[in-house]
Amino acid sequence: MSGTLRAGLVGLGAMGRNHARVLSVLDGVELVGAADAVVTDTRVSHGAPIVADVEQLIALKPDYVVVAAPTATHEEIGLQLAEAGIHALIEKPLAPTVEGAQRLVDAFASRGLVGGVGHIERYNPSLQSLRTRLADGELGEIYQVVTRRQGPFPGRIADVGVVKDLATHDIDLTAWVTGQRYVSVSARSSRRSGREHEDMVAVVGELDGGAIVNHLVNWLSPLKERSTVVTGERGAFIADTLTADLTFYSNGAVRTEWEAVSAFRGVSEGDVTRFAIAKREPLLVEHENFRDAVRGEDADIVTLEQGLRTVSVAAAALLSATDGSVVRL
Repeated sequence: MSGTLRAGLVGLGAMGRNHARVLSVLDGVELVGAADAVVTDTRVSHGAPIVADVEQLIALKPDYVVVAAPTATHEEIGLQLAEAGIHALIEKPLAPTVEGAQRLVDAFASRGLVGGVGHIERYNPSLQSLRTRLADGELGEIYQVVTRRQGPFPGRIADVGVVKDLATHDIDLTAWVTGQRYVSVSARSSRRSGREHEDMVAVVGELDGGAIVNHLVNWLSPLKERSTVVTGERGAFIADTLTADLTFYSNGAVRTEWEAVSAFRGVSEGDVTRFAIAKREPLLVEHENFRDAVRGEDADIVTLEQGLRTVSVAAAALLSATDGSVVRL
């Protein structure tokens, strides 16, 4: 597909407005319209016309559409777009259920359409650098991945809990940076704020390469934290996705002769390196890659199949939190 691509957008909430901002300046793309049943001010859509529903957006003949509507609507909207022969980038999670995510995978695949999922953390500079370094063997064997994702409750989220909204970030990025799949998960969750869905979860899992994982996620903390720690045979990487910083703590090559100190240490402490990384906006990089995929060019997108796997792991964590089981995947 050559020439300027015509893009559409569904949803002008907080995330949708960010998508509109990027689409309005994205090279080789024209934002031809947005669909929202409530918002009518075209300043929000950066001058693009706003229509009331998806059918009217389809009538504008976009080449692809970004879906930034509530999670509960992803399947219905995605299937409408697939039926109309329109490529789509669907915000994470792909769908609220495994079955719905599978139907989206099948619908886009059967029509030869490009479908992607908006797992924006994959485009964070610190995690992109981390993935490259892990693939190059800089850490050696991966032993453990620990993520912490906590902060205040976002009032805009009402249809899902912290597992589907936040933990899906950690599930996807863990599988992506390590190149490994989940084989089991166990979880415990709670509802401390009186809302319908869980607002805190602790997940323990195992990857098919032997690494163990731990995800601590909540909407109950006044401290906003986004941390990924990968420990292996040569040390540990720490990625802070709020600042896009990546630091490596190497195992030391020098033994301590202070007996009182050395008795309490497993590996010795080595050098600490903070890497200089080019920091581009993750959302812009995500859009550039999806644009290129629609053009038929080489691009790094989160496929619908990968999005389905993330939904499956999230569903397994919720099942485990309900019945206390260890769920095999």
